[in-house]
Amino acid sequence: MRIISGKHKGKRLQAPKKLPVRPTTDMAKEGLFNILNHHYTFSKITLLDLFAGTGNISYEFASRGTESITAVDAHYGCVGYIKSVAKELDFSIDTIKSDVYSYLEKVKRKSDIVFADPPYDFTKEQFARIALLVFENKLLNEEGVLIIEHSKYTSLEDVPMFRNSRKYGGSVFSFFEEITENNNN
Repeated sequence: MRIISGKHKGKRLQAPKKLPVRPTTDMAKEGLFNILNHHYTFSKITLLDLFAGTGNISYEFASRGTESITAVDAHYGCVGYIKSVAKELDFSIDTIKSDVYSYLEKVKRKSDIVFADPPYDFTKEQFARIALLVFENKLLNEEGVLIIEHSKYTSLEDVPMFRNSRKYGGSVFSFFEEITENNNN
């Protein structure tokens, strides 16, 4: 995997092979950040990276200037790897080893972007529970967005707060927002 933009543009990272991960492809990541570039000033936002895995998405945000990043993963090796890369690249990434659902039930801090990259073989109910917990617990700042990465074989269009999705190869990013008067037009 590589960082595609920002202060560490082009930096290649090699995660240990023993980690149970499927990093977001460069093509998909580039597409996602092209969308986000039009809506956010990266140095002014907070990111919650769920099912963080190798930390691929967290590093991309950090390289672009985001200083308030929390990466959550249940796997000890993933959390350790993210910590080591963050230290090496001088990124401000808080790492938390936790089951994501348990974390979402107790966290109080709001974020501008909540990014979730759970295993592609999750059931629709497991994906929907992420959105439910984020919105029930009001974990997004005003105009914040939840982005769930999933397989092209899964549709999340009928999950509450769904706004739209973008497909990149075998990956899809589904975007969820609080429905208000301002963004309902």
